[in-house]
Amino acid sequence: MILSENGLQNKAQWEAAGYKLPQFDRAAVTKATKENPFWIHFGAGNIFRAFQANVMQNLLNDGSFDRGLIVAEGFDYEIVQKMNRPHDDYTILVTLKADGTIEKTVVGSVVESCILDSEDTAEYDRLKEIFSKESLQMVSFTITEKGYSLVNGKGELLPAVEADFAAGPNKPASYIGKVASLLYTRYLNGQLPIAMVSMDNCSHNGDKLYAAVNAFAEKWTQAGLCEAGFLGYINDRNKVSFPWSMIDKITPRPDASVEAILKKDGLEGLEPVVTSKNTYVAPFVNAEECEYLVIEDWFPNGRPALEKGGLMFTDRETVDKVEKMKVCTCLNPLHTALAVYGCLLGYDKISEEMKDAELVKLVETIGYVEGLPVVVNPGVLDPKEFIDTVLKVRIPNPFMPDTPQRIATDTSQKLAIRFGETIKNYIASPDKNVADLKLIPLVFAGWLRYLMAVDDNGNAFELSPDPLLDTVCPYVADIKLGESIDVEAKIKPVLENAKIFGVNLYEAGLAGLVCQYFTELIAGTGAIRATLQKYTK
Repeated sequence: MILSENGLQNKAQWEAAGYKLPQFDRAAVTKATKENPFWIHFGAGNIFRAFQANVMQNLLNDGSFDRGLIVAEGFDYEIVQKMNRPHDDYTILVTLKADGTIEKTVVGSVVESCILDSEDTAEYDRLKEIFSKESLQMVSFTITEKGYSLVNGKGELLPAVEADFAAGPNKPASYIGKVASLLYTRYLNGQLPIAMVSMDNCSHNGDKLYAAVNAFAEKWTQAGLCEAGFLGYINDRNKVSFPWSMIDKITPRPDASVEAILKKDGLEGLEPVVTSKNTYVAPFVNAEECEYLVIEDWFPNGRPALEKGGLMFTDRETVDKVEKMKVCTCLNPLHTALAVYGCLLGYDKISEEMKDAELVKLVETIGYVEGLPVVVNPGVLDPKEFIDTVLKVRIPNPFMPDTPQRIATDTSQKLAIRFGETIKNYIASPDKNVADLKLIPLVFAGWLRYLMAVDDNGNAFELSPDPLLDTVCPYVADIKLGESIDVEAKIKPVLENAKIFGVNLYEAGLAGLVCQYFTELIAGTGAIRATLQKYTK
């Protein structure tokens, strides 16, 4: 059994092994999609393959749609070259349910994969062709929050961005520069309307995408490198929209235990690929069953009826409430707390952490006690029920091979949103006292302790990738466990950094507590466990 168009010809063999197969005429869908695409997605990663692609598969299966998805990859071209195309754009989705059962689905809704490379004329011309189509209604993104950033950790323009600002839209090198260039192609082909939908897991994601694209439109227009009307096109809400969205589905990197299950079924060629950019991809993706995608209903060219597939469309205010509920209180902060302390305590599975009494108490307090009071009920999802599901079903799912090391990636980019918004709410609210926040500061102190890259037993470990490591690690680099030092003198510059925490922790009145906690966490081996026991009673 080989995952490819040819390998799937023996349907009975796949079905006998328990696989759900596409129930539509893929050749006809491919033809219709290439001629009149309606949805192209940037970011060929696990979340897209497990969520959006599967939603579209279900809608194709039940006859709701006759066209599928096109995916484009702009960060790591090898994903398309070494995974999508060799498998004819098929993916195996393994859904890992909390009751221990698994569901295996061959997803065939992606019918074309593209590479966002302006140096490759054929690849780029095809993308220009897609963006020139009147039928195109939606361009969506899962490129991570840092994918929208035009600057480095020091706030300096990235070299590729600076070069693109000066050179114009013909052959940009930066990711968003290329996206802006494709939008310019759409503008030149009749100022065709389009929805640019960020589906990344960050606050007000549509605004981040807009700000990045608009920066290029402004620079190019001011320099006379594009037609003067392009900037107006980007800012005409009846032409180009940048809706907000909230996405939630846990999709860890492909796990060896899942690979073993598939191999036992007789599948060949499942070996994961680690690309030259250190992306870990495989022909399969494993994910939890729960999924949420709430999107602001702002589509200038009309939109596909994706609500039939479980997506929720609503107004911006409701999306904002849902996003704040999830990102700022009910899930993401709990994940980050477990990631930081999981790495420090030597855990390699998030689910195992939910058997740890102190860690359970830590996230329950952050969620129910410190976070929930600031949540505004969005109506479409109940916050208390959401946290209940997170802490009792989703994170403890023993069949989900998610790791604290994965979730600890880019923590410096996450703290401001995941905890800073709650702190701001406490400061601004007359009926709340920021001094009541006890365990959110403990996460901050834990992160600083994590940056030392030494676990609770005194053993070195590898820090997860983070764009600010070179900036923040030097502040704790020469601290040794058990030594008596002036902690505040060491870490004060970090605590003052409102970009990291969302607030200046001195101005918020929390710096002293973070320093106290950090002092306790570096008291020696075993100090992390002792500190958690002390403050989670």
